[in-house]
Amino acid sequence: MSRLSEIFGTRNKCFLPFVTAGHPDLETTLEILLQLAGAGSDIIELGVPFSDPVADGPVIQRSSFSALEHGYSLDDMLDVIRQFRSQSDAGIILMSYMNPVYQFGLERLEARAHEVGLDGILISDLTPEEYVRLNPFKRLDTIFLAAPTSSDQRLEAISESSRGFLYLVARTGVTGRQTNVSESVPATVERIRRFTDLPIAVGFGITTRKDVELVWQWAEGAVVGSAIVQFIEENREAPDLPARVGKLVRSLIPATQDRRFGRISS
Repeated sequence: MSRLSEIFGTRNKCFLPFVTAGHPDLETTLEILLQLAGAGSDIIELGVPFSDPVADGPVIQRSSFSALEHGYSLDDMLDVIRQFRSQSDAGIILMSYMNPVYQFGLERLEARAHEVGLDGILISDLTPEEYVRLNPFKRLDTIFLAAPTSSDQRLEAISESSRGFLYLVARTGVTGRQTNVSESVPATVERIRRFTDLPIAVGFGITTRKDVELVWQWAEGAVVGSAIVQFIEENREAPDLPARVGKLVRSLIPATQDRRFGRISS
């Protein structure tokens, strides 16, 4: 059983924060990851900066462009995950686009993922059909995006290719804009359940504790991204930025959630 499957299997509901690797820098990213875990995050999504992030809204785009200015490599980001894994049991996945992953090398990425303790990857512009053709990862969980506009045929293909969990986009468009969770999520979750028993995590426009509580009514996971990334942007000069991010995340997780992961070594 993969770590992601184990996490979802031992929790009632999960909280999944997103941050961009290297924003504001990789040293601070590691500290933020540890604070996210310590604040009770179950699975952390670490975004790989890319010059053409078509699925991302302006907040995450700005964070990507800022991180790219440092010239970090994907190897550098994987090394941050290695350091994180030595101090935390929380799940961690990469969110990327096909270009940087392909340039790095698919086989090389899976080997490094196993070495550093990466649990999964979501490649935003990788289709299930291309995934089946490439068959790139044997041990690394692969997460695919589904949307309210996805046909039943598409949902079935996405379900068959996904491992670990399935990521439901709460609305069409890019990340960041507010979502009416109660209108967009329940019917799509019900449709997805016809094709898979995988846990479903809902993201795009989930910004408040109330949003998280609503998502948890229908799905196993709630993803908060742009709200956290914007907070990092607004507080990037603060010397205690990681601690502030941890405090923010604690305010977003409903108090009813059973927090058992997020161990930070002394």
